[in-house]
Amino acid sequence: MAQRTVLVLLFDGVQSLDVTGPVEVFTGADTHTPGSYRIRTASLDGAPVRTSSGLTVVPDQALADASDPHTLLVPGGRGTRRPDPELVAWLRAHGPRAGRLVSVCTGAVLLAAAGLLDGHRATTHWAYCAKLARDHPDVDVDPDPIYVRDGHVATSAGVTSGIDLALALVEEDLGRDVALTVARHLVVFLRRPGNQAQFSAQLAAQTAQRAPLRDVQQWITEHPDDDLSVAALAARAALSPRHFARAFQAETGTTPGRYVDQVRLEHARRLLEDTGDGVEEISRGSGYGTPEAMRRAFLRALGTTPAEYRRRFSPAPVRRPR
Repeated sequence: MAQRTVLVLLFDGVQSLDVTGPVEVFTGADTHTPGSYRIRTASLDGAPVRTSSGLTVVPDQALADASDPHTLLVPGGRGTRRPDPELVAWLRAHGPRAGRLVSVCTGAVLLAAAGLLDGHRATTHWAYCAKLARDHPDVDVDPDPIYVRDGHVATSAGVTSGIDLALALVEEDLGRDVALTVARHLVVFLRRPGNQAQFSAQLAAQTAQRAPLRDVQQWITEHPDDDLSVAALAARAALSPRHFARAFQAETGTTPGRYVDQVRLEHARRLLEDTGDGVEEISRGSGYGTPEAMRRAFLRALGTTPAEYRRRFSPAPVRRPR
């Protein structure tokens, strides 16, 4: 088995967890399967760097001395807000030589500045997605997933999502058993999918200012299988349907229908991941009514069926209750 070199870029203002999270995953995989990974860290001049939390990290080498890696990992942090021109120039020159480009959090900003994300679908921390899309229109920025794979390019959202992406890469390289062993050792979930939203539906939307609208938001979350039409929700808020729909969007940033769709999808995904309930039971309990309606919703939002979603992301074979 060929050893895969993982080169991690270091710079002042780097987010320490963006570095150590993936490094622990790849190191754990190499411990389980010796010779599978060789992890190297490098800064521009080989000098120690100070992370955004104040820790000092000593790199293995200078970037000028680094050989072309199998995986080039670019972490994020405050140091990406004003990208170092020398670092961007190095990425522009050497990034295309890497077998796999990986970013964590705002590391995507550095890759984009070097032109390495042009024509690719990518993500970053939710707070910087709009700016990344605005500054780099040739990048297809998706603000929702915790990580995105597009060919040899893999980008992830904030901080701990770098661990999720690294586990997915280990699974791709060495198989699910090795990735699961590493996840267990780190006491994290292996099964968090890349297309899982960075936020739950409740957190993705703003919390309404007025109590009646906040109560409606809570009601939707707790009763996804109820009548959640605009008329029914408006009656619960003691508002006319038109006034309710306008006020809900103004205060939450999304329409009632879209919020209901997100809550129902999230509820169904959680049941598919964590329970042995049948698809028909889950479709009713999540408010879809029929398995076919739930199937269409999954295909539209996730590009996969409920059955395939369960097969891929359930932690163990699902046994139907007797």
